[in-house]
Amino acid sequence: MKLLNVKTERFAQIVEKSGRPEPYTLWQKPAADRHLQSQIKNNRVMTIQRSESGTEFGIVGFKQTQGARYLIFPKSLKRFENRRVVGINWDLILR
Repeated sequence: MKLLNVKTERFAQIVEKSGRPEPYTLWQKPAADRHLQSQIKNNRVMTIQRSESGTEFGIVGFKQTQGARYLIFPKSLKRFENRRVVGINWDLILR
């Protein structure tokens, strides 16, 4: 499914405006994870997925899919909603 007229945002710009994210691992069902639900409600979650071509891209919000990775940001990502996040740089993520 190809998305038409979707604006993109560079990952580095989001990190600059919303802080360095931390990776988040699902250890239980998302609905039962109170911390994750709180972060979703506060618009601080980004889902990282792989495209068919193998490149990584992000979307603001939580989307449970096979092989997805999740990042939690210190500040809200609401201003970046409905944008495809490109240029994922794993060096900008807190470890």
